Amino acid sequence: MFPQLDKDLHFGYYKNGSLVVARGPEDELTLEKLIKQGEENGVKRLKIVRGEELRALEPTLTEEATAALHSPDAGIVIPYEFAIALAENAADNGVEFRIRRRVTGIERLDNGFELHVDYTDVIVPPAPPAPTHLGAIILVLAVLPFVAPVDQWICFGLALAVTFFGFVYHRHRVTKHHQAHKHHQTPTTRVEKIKTRFVVNAAGGASDKIAQLVGDNSFTVKPRYGEYLLADKNEGKSLRHTLFPAPGPKGKGVLVQRTLWGNACYGPTARDYDEPVPTHDETTSYLLTKCRELIPTLDASKVFHSFTGARSKTSRGDWIIEEAPGVPGFINLAGIDSPGLAGSPAIALEAVSLLRKAGCDELNKKNPLFNPKRAPIVVPKNGWKNLKAQKDLSRAFECKDPKQNVICKCEKVTEAEVVEAIRRSLPVDNTQAIRRRTRAGMGDCQGRPDNYDCEQRVKQILERELGGTQSIGMRSWPASSILPRRWLTEEDKQKLKKM
Repeated sequence: MFPQLDKDLHFGYYKNGSLVVARGPEDELTLEKLIKQGEENGVKRLKIVRGEELRALEPTLTEEATAALHSPDAGIVIPYEFAIALAENAADNGVEFRIRRRVTGIERLDNGFELHVDYTDVIVPPAPPAPTHLGAIILVLAVLPFVAPVDQWICFGLALAVTFFGFVYHRHRVTKHHQAHKHHQTPTTRVEKIKTRFVVNAAGGASDKIAQLVGDNSFTVKPRYGEYLLADKNEGKSLRHTLFPAPGPKGKGVLVQRTLWGNACYGPTARDYDEPVPTHDETTSYLLTKCRELIPTLDASKVFHSFTGARSKTSRGDWIIEEAPGVPGFINLAGIDSPGLAGSPAIALEAVSLLRKAGCDELNKKNPLFNPKRAPIVVPKNGWKNLKAQKDLSRAFECKDPKQNVICKCEKVTEAEVVEAIRRSLPVDNTQAIRRRTRAGMGDCQGRPDNYDCEQRVKQILERELGGTQSIGMRSWPASSILPRRWLTEEDKQKLKKM
């Protein structure tokens, strides 16, 4: 399903294949079980490879590898780019997104539900009105030639001058107003009520809380946390497949892979919510040790970023895709842990089937206006041909062609791509959202102010495109990172290398 989805939505999908690596007889028994399980589930072209065949597939793989289960049809995507593409296409087709909201209550009605939702609205003081006395002056100049011996062309010229300078003066006042208030906006919590016939509960780590609001206490979310490390593209160049160790009791284990954009990615860990929390250094050391069991030559000094997520494990131990017991029209999509991303298109089809069974007749009608296509944002580049980079931030927009003006030097992101992302149907109001859509700030330097300071450039474009009426959200630190600082020092890099 992914190749066709990517053809329509352009989120990026690459079939690189995967290898589940055995490092001895016990692991090889696991591979035999996996290939049998895969064939029973309809997975095609699975094969256990050894010796020279295995080395040819993955030349930098550890010499301790005795065999591997090869799945040539496995592929990779960037998860958030996939999600953004789906959301943008939904918005293009009329879906309304009400973001930054928290469901606090669900009332069951005779024919559906009423959701009680809290959200934070930002109150911006109104801009100063246009000066009315300028209009009076222009009016006097317009009628003056008819009541006094004054040259009409002089009056016309004066009226134009007053209009022009009045406009400039007013824009100056509005700009100063926005600058004065953009950091002093007043957040106000509001409540809205939404009536609906059906609810699909896809709230991830909070899905049990949402289900409990309608009396469904059949499961509890027990998060399993996982950390990843990201290394530069030089480390990713030598990786041909997604590499898994033989799986353990907590799943697929710590893997090594090249991302769609060429970086090397190491992880994840698997720590249940009730287990002791290791130090960041302990976690980093564990990840690198496990990954070196697959690729002994990896250079940890090339790591420049890390991130953490939580898998939505539940007390029922499996995915929950069902109508809530005793609650018609309330569909639970809960506990969707790994490999939930790979299964998401099939889960969506099953959700549609459940909604039809619950009486959602609208799904039986084909929408003749539905557009399955979504244009890409990122434009392929031919090196630095036709691109211009200006290191001086004060001169960042001297290049007047947005398609040539580079906003992020590491990833060659242009002003035109940033503007395109902002003007899409899905609202964008922070630099992180642009980062995920265009890769501005995703490079090795991570937006270092002393390199190219791409985040400030993105912020300036956001302020310009949004009219300067709201505060622009910036990337936070440390967020979920386990690294010691956002921009690693040479000492930090050498410490990683020794782990």
